[in-house]
Amino acid sequence: MKSYLPTKFIIERDREQCISCQVCINQCTCQAHYFDSQDNEVYARPEKCVSCHRCVVFCPTGALRVRRNTSEYRDNYNWRPEIVDDITKQAESGGVLLTGMGNDKPYKIYWDHLLLNASQVTNPSIDPLREPMELATYLGQKPDSVQVGPDNTLAKNLPPQLKLDVPVMFSAMSYGAVSLNVQHSLARAAAESGTYWNTGEGGLHHSLYDYAESTIVQVASGRFGVFADYLNAGAAVEIKIGQGAKPGIGGHLPGEKVSADVSLTRMIPEGTDAISPAPHHDIYSIEDLAQLIWALKEATNYTRPISVKIAAVHNASAIASGMVRAGADIVVIDGLRGSTGAAPKVIRDSVGIPIELALASVDSRLRQEGIRNRASLVIAGGIRNSSDVAKAIALGADAVYIGTAALVALGCHVCQQCHTGKCSWGICTTDPGYTRRINPEIGARRLNNLLRGWSLEIKDMLGGLGVNALESLRGNRLHLRGVSLTDSELEILGVRMAGR
Repeated sequence: MKSYLPTKFIIERDREQCISCQVCINQCTCQAHYFDSQDNEVYARPEKCVSCHRCVVFCPTGALRVRRNTSEYRDNYNWRPEIVDDITKQAESGGVLLTGMGNDKPYKIYWDHLLLNASQVTNPSIDPLREPMELATYLGQKPDSVQVGPDNTLAKNLPPQLKLDVPVMFSAMSYGAVSLNVQHSLARAAAESGTYWNTGEGGLHHSLYDYAESTIVQVASGRFGVFADYLNAGAAVEIKIGQGAKPGIGGHLPGEKVSADVSLTRMIPEGTDAISPAPHHDIYSIEDLAQLIWALKEATNYTRPISVKIAAVHNASAIASGMVRAGADIVVIDGLRGSTGAAPKVIRDSVGIPIELALASVDSRLRQEGIRNRASLVIAGGIRNSSDVAKAIALGADAVYIGTAALVALGCHVCQQCHTGKCSWGICTTDPGYTRRINPEIGARRLNNLLRGWSLEIKDMLGGLGVNALESLRGNRLHLRGVSLTDSELEILGVRMAGR
């Protein structure tokens, strides 16, 4: 059936610079370029272009440019071009519109309306180049009190903890959703930077068991790749209830991405869709969740903290309270802008709440109930830079997960085609011809550089606040001020207006 959609992007080729080397053809996974042997020229199929810019970057003569098609529909705020395009696609396909990455709608980004309140004369700032700055973070349950023996040692062992040298971890991205080389990059960088990476719901490839001490293994409703050795291969176990890109629905890895190797790791037939149901079929209450938490603690001999991940929703604070009382050592909240490899577009764009509001609400609720020390709080969903991290910690987080930022560091251009399995940058694909575009050694180095840069910036911000330890910032909302926020928003965030 003929499509009635206009091309979104235009590929411009400078004929004077183009040498018909066909590099663009070899680099494009969407077949947006082709060679005409009769004309001895390379031409474009703009209708296939997703604006990943792979061809532009690798063109040896700089002959290519990709830009947005300026042809526009008649102005209509209600019937915007995106809505018209979506209706046209569904009229042609009759199916659910899938997309990758996170929410791209212009909802308020609260990080951009929060400012850190710097020190001046009465509380002088600290020079991080001359004074030590402590970024170490421990995730896990903390006791109500610490008993010290006569020899000044702990009289009682602490519950199992994760030690982070930097308060940033790599969030859950499963094998199949991303390539194995991407996971090797994440695992290697986590080990070298003193933090952790998360397997996602796709099991753990046998080649990654060497990174066990830096690995968080995930248990989702589909139980893909979950068995005793897998649970004990990680430094922590995470139960995935929900995620920010698709609250209330399950996971979905399209069958075209389930290669032979992925099928072995996930323990499912090759080429079949990997669908994690929306609910865990053994969890329909907090009591059921408690049973699974303690079953996983039993399976790992009580040596690993158990994390529970949910999407940011309106009653996240009440849910988090129940999770902590059920025995969770770490609570993970994933916000509205959390990304994914494949999600129904309507869910991604319409369900959930911003992580900033959920974080403030959850931290406040746990403190009010006197149980904040019984679990660490980790947030995810659109963390873009070191200031987002610092503001999240001031709002009450112990650490953050990053996903999209890590992929961008590896080369992702956020073209939102993850669900197709045709990632030109070799990230969200299992095609061996494309996955080799990610070199794990180079990838790990880039990720390490990112975390090192963020760490230096966080130390600068701490120095500007007049504190020398991340612990002094955690949950201290007096270090934050709001701008262009309503009274209701300031109340939920627990932050004062700038100038007060």
